[in-house]
Amino acid sequence: MRSRTERTVLTAIAVVVVAAAAAAWWTRDAWLPQAGPWSEQMWKKITRPGPDTLPPDKRPAQAQPARNGTSTPAAPQPRKCVQHGRTTYTDQPCPKGAQEQPVDGAVTSLPSAQ
Repeated sequence: MRSRTERTVLTAIAVVVVAAAAAAWWTRDAWLPQAGPWSEQMWKKITRPGPDTLPPDKRPAQAQPARNGTSTPAAPQPRKCVQHGRTTYTDQPCPKGAQEQPVDGAVTSLPSAQ
């Protein structure tokens, strides 16, 4: 049998948990739009096995570890081409008449809207 203090503490904890659940339910319209996508993603991650749990012949290509003797192609290095005061960054050789200069820092590329 539990002492009076233990029963009081456990009752207080239960009351706080029920009050927090009621407050969350009552204010769900305020926080659900932000937490909804996150909770769905976490639920999918928890309930669905990852590619590492699949048999080796059923794994997607990018999830398989690299085999010995094979290498992945290296990413092309960016080049900075300056021609007539215009600077162009590319992963191809610079066009004729352009001066290739070293790339300072990182290059961020965005898709062009065509």
